[in-house]
Amino acid sequence: MSPLEPTADLSPGQRRTHVGNVRWTICAMLFVATTINYMDRQVLSLLKPTLQHSIGLSEEGYGNIIAMFQVAYAVGLLGVGRLIDKVGTRLGYSLVMAVWSLAALAHAFVSTVTGFGIARVALGLGESGNFPAAIKTVADWFPRSERSLATGIFNAGATAGAIICPLTIPWITIHYGWHAAFLFTGLIGMPWIIWWWFYYRKPKEHPTLTGEELRHIYEENAEQMDAANIPWLKLLTYRQTWGIVLGKGLTDPIWWFYLFWIPGYLDSRFHVDLKNLGLPIIVVYLTSTVGGILGGWLPALFEKFGLRGAKARYGAMFFCALFSLPMLYISHVNDMWTAVALLSLATAGHQGWSANVYTCASDVFPNSVVGSVVGLAGMVGSILGTLLSVEAGRILQLTGSYNTLFILAGSIYMVAFVCLQIFAPGLRRADVPVTTERLGA
Repeated sequence: MSPLEPTADLSPGQRRTHVGNVRWTICAMLFVATTINYMDRQVLSLLKPTLQHSIGLSEEGYGNIIAMFQVAYAVGLLGVGRLIDKVGTRLGYSLVMAVWSLAALAHAFVSTVTGFGIARVALGLGESGNFPAAIKTVADWFPRSERSLATGIFNAGATAGAIICPLTIPWITIHYGWHAAFLFTGLIGMPWIIWWWFYYRKPKEHPTLTGEELRHIYEENAEQMDAANIPWLKLLTYRQTWGIVLGKGLTDPIWWFYLFWIPGYLDSRFHVDLKNLGLPIIVVYLTSTVGGILGGWLPALFEKFGLRGAKARYGAMFFCALFSLPMLYISHVNDMWTAVALLSLATAGHQGWSANVYTCASDVFPNSVVGSVVGLAGMVGSILGTLLSVEAGRILQLTGSYNTLFILAGSIYMVAFVCLQIFAPGLRRADVPVTTERLGA
């Protein structure tokens, strides 16, 4: 009997009860990887005030270092997403985690702006593989109805990393110095690589996956469609590609801005030093973690109220975009905890938005090109994030005011939402040439 054929002695209700949870273990692994990813990239922003004193790092110099990371991240996304589509997520994810962990370690052995810039380039190249690999894994392991929730859960690792960092990095820095902080974050990726390599397989090859869970994963797809080998330029001819590129590319820079500049904003606006920075940062990112998971769950909730398919997805994205609007007001706030509350709403909205815009790629494209599409969208977001980092450094160096940056953060999500509606109306499937593989054949 094929593992995809119904089990004769179980009723549908009984079969659902015994589905299994291997896919959620895979999701937990993605969550841990994303947590490590963001710890490695965020530690520099927490150490910014320390490095300003120890190596004379200026606002403009900091902006340039961040820009170097983002340029490398963009270049990496252009090729790494494609690489992961070709070699698969088991090998691809292991390789990119190894590269970025070694690059994170390298930060401990430099002490100049140039040295940090080179280390950040290596970090960006490695870290660029995380999201293409994770989104492709979700597309392989989850039915469409669960993908945005799974994405919201693993994407919450971004904020988990942003919470763990202020809990650990200041303490390590105060007691052992900033070099030790980089050593700590660089080393924690190594156990994950071993875990991933020995546990991960594709669903049809996984030794502990039950036939019932395999049927559940493919319940909404009688057939799995694999795209033919599509060149980059061909992907750009699809309207849906541009919708996802704009939906993600226009909003990613705002998350980069929150990640790299919130600690500096709290320090300059409310004089929050390294010892007291932890709690406000934890509140912001804990809220954003909840926002990411709830945002990923919203389409399923909206479907219960009668919205279906694209209407549920776009309804969730519009709702999440509303949470960015308080950024238009934050420059008028004089109380730190009020500012933290508004930042919490905005970052929660971003993570909910992100969970859904990522899932749009697997909504409209075959699984075998999802990594390429996500990589392309992420590349555009990283390029625009680079420009924003450079300009943010210049603006702050000249004016010391975050007002212009917060106005941008408060308005861009609605612009991105309109772009998605124009280029990907109804989230119609892209007319991509495919080969058909029947499951269980």
